[in-house]
Amino acid sequence: MKPHLIVLDLDGTLLTDDKIITKKTAQTLQKAKSEGHHVMIATGRPYRATELYYRQLGLITPVVNFNGAFVHHPGNRSWKTIHETLSLSVVKEVVEAMQEFPWNNMVAEVMDDVYVHYHDEKVLDNFKMGTPKVTTGEIQNYLKEDPTSLLIQADESHVNTIVQHLDHIHAEVVGHRVWDSPFGHVIEVFRSGLSKAAGLSHVAKWMDIPKERIIAFGDENNDLEMIEYAGIGVAMSNGIDELKSIADEVTTKSNNEDGIAQVLDERLQLK
Repeated sequence: MKPHLIVLDLDGTLLTDDKIITKKTAQTLQKAKSEGHHVMIATGRPYRATELYYRQLGLITPVVNFNGAFVHHPGNRSWKTIHETLSLSVVKEVVEAMQEFPWNNMVAEVMDDVYVHYHDEKVLDNFKMGTPKVTTGEIQNYLKEDPTSLLIQADESHVNTIVQHLDHIHAEVVGHRVWDSPFGHVIEVFRSGLSKAAGLSHVAKWMDIPKERIIAFGDENNDLEMIEYAGIGVAMSNGIDELKSIADEVTTKSNNEDGIAQVLDERLQLK
């Protein structure tokens, strides 16, 4: 069988709800690698919160972080890194406009620097992995360079109003997606045109692997473009309905039950 590229989202997909990789899934991925297939990670997390799993699996492939805003190769410094940021001026415009809307907190990330508008331990707990440098205070005053992403935390009842504003005023320069985090509903704002699929296409071209030999796994709305792009887009059984509706396959087992391992064993006829 020709080598396939196996692309793994982390939370809700490769990782169990306890944020670990099960022994069976890890063994299956090692088996796939030993039979000539490639394994890579595509996640919304920054690399500092990805490296543990990258090392655990012994990967030697590029990584898609920040949902496609940062594409790099940890083991190859000569590899051409992609880092697509938001314009600082646009971010300041968005932050300023948010004063007209009800919201709870905002977080900006510049690679491993985290800027939190209001001090909130529940929010900060989600950004501690990899010991980033954290600055607390009004983002428009402390942020001095183009950020990788901007997160706006708001009550569910106010999310649509904020999204409508972004669509109306900033649609040409920023994209956005909404997700439910451990610290509440979040509107993620990023540079227009970015997605895991955009990052993956760059890696696949470099590795010379056609779409039909890409197997991608995901569970959430930040995986939609990637699942659609891959030759075999697989939604986890615990994933959202929208993703399942466009996927080529839905696992019968969840992220806690080695759903990835089951699909790879069948699809790649691993020995």
